[in-house]
Amino acid sequence: MMRKELIETYCKVAIQEACRKHKIEIIILEVLKEHVHLIANCPRTLSQAEMMQIIKGLSAYIIFRLCPNLRLRYPKGHFWSEGYFCEGCGSDFERALSYVKNQKQHHFFS
Repeated sequence: MMRKELIETYCKVAIQEACRKHKIEIIILEVLKEHVHLIANCPRTLSQAEMMQIIKGLSAYIIFRLCPNLRLRYPKGHFWSEGYFCEGCGSDFERALSYVKNQKQHHFFS
């Protein structure tokens, strides 16, 4: 397995584990070269900001445990970038799902 594919796999596993530990249900998860698309059911006890903090923070911790050499590349421990976009999809769920499903193909041809 190539290194980039291995890191993508680590990212996916780490995000899944972070969500599982905090009862965040993943509907769809697409890990791309430079970003991630995720549709999830968030427990009502968490705000969107808290959910993102959990997902990004815990998944980075897990990734660094799975691949300690990444610490050399990210010495300050910031695996993910600072920002994120988070939006409820409510009545547009099917449209959002279709969008996320097609991202790999979209970025492949870009």
